[in-house]
Amino acid sequence: MATATASATTDEGALADLQREHGPALLTFLQGLTYGDQMRAEDLLQETLVRAWQHPEAFDGPYESMRPWLFTVGRRLAIDARRSRLARPTEIGDGVLATTPDPADLTETAVAVLDVRAAVESLSPEHRAVLIRLYFQGLNVKETATALGIPAGTVKSRSYYALRALSRCLPGYARARTALGHRGA
Repeated sequence: MATATASATTDEGALADLQREHGPALLTFLQGLTYGDQMRAEDLLQETLVRAWQHPEAFDGPYESMRPWLFTVGRRLAIDARRSRLARPTEIGDGVLATTPDPADLTETAVAVLDVRAAVESLSPEHRAVLIRLYFQGLNVKETATALGIPAGTVKSRSYYALRALSRCLPGYARARTALGHRGA
């Protein structure tokens, strides 16, 4: 193959011959590296050929065929592209953004507060007192039992039934799975 060693790039004819001779095999190889992604493989093939165009000295190498050099360059480009994709956060489509509530919009929060307040008010005074101390005041089971003057087992029982009643009153909300045993006994 002839090269234009006087210029900084490979002769167009030599590059066309290179693509014709090794292009299909290199594309198949790159498709395997990209898990069958045709578009990525074609981009990598094009970038590999650009590298061959930019490095005419590769044509003067001691090997008989350019195929090993092309495959090495293509493999390295595929590895670099994969690392680059993994380093960036995953892109999301407009559909996700359309269904994601705006954090600056407090309407959803206000509605949720009103719903929870109404649901808590619908509980019996005994159940409400236990939940207020456990979840709103941050007391543990033992502290709640002492504050209300009831046994710890009764606190656990009332909180269990109160949460079940709330889940029936608030069917559209995700049910929190808080183990009372982790809040302290």
